[in-house]
Amino acid sequence: MGHEDEMKKNGDEAVRHGNGGEITAADYLRAVKSRLKSGNQKVAFELLQQAAIQFPNDPFILTYYGCLLAIVDKKYRSGVETCRKAIALLKKASTFGEEMLYPVFYLNLGRAYLAAGKKDDAISAFKKGLQFDSRSGELVKELRALGIRKPPPVPFLDRTNLINKYIGKLLHVAGKKSAK
Repeated sequence: MGHEDEMKKNGDEAVRHGNGGEITAADYLRAVKSRLKSGNQKVAFELLQQAAIQFPNDPFILTYYGCLLAIVDKKYRSGVETCRKAIALLKKASTFGEEMLYPVFYLNLGRAYLAAGKKDDAISAFKKGLQFDSRSGELVKELRALGIRKPPPVPFLDRTNLINKYIGKLLHVAGKKSAK
């Protein structure tokens, strides 16, 4: 059974064929993202397994493959290593505008770490991604889910100190007003 038949078997209508019927890495990624949005990680992982065979050095394929290798297949070490390899390949490629891509790569690395039960490493990966895009909604969402809070306004005082509480409340209200 060929790759096209396999994709059809997996129920992936999102695959578009370019290059005279050849399935490209971009085709796989579109299909994978579609499956992930619909919550079907298992089918996305199956597609990525095929894509990783065809495109073993494509950083985009590898970052998603590594993430799902840890989450779906429970191969934590391999998943994290694959995500790290994807980041290294992206750095090596050094294309214009690659900084915009790093948040996704660190998001996937962080999720692989979370699947492995390595919360501190996941937090570090998410924060590293935020260095490239401080407003990345997915990274912020992951950190919030982990219970990561901003540092207190006066760092040498305890978070529960009344000064920190009131300054924090004032900053929160001021932040809401400036966002409007």
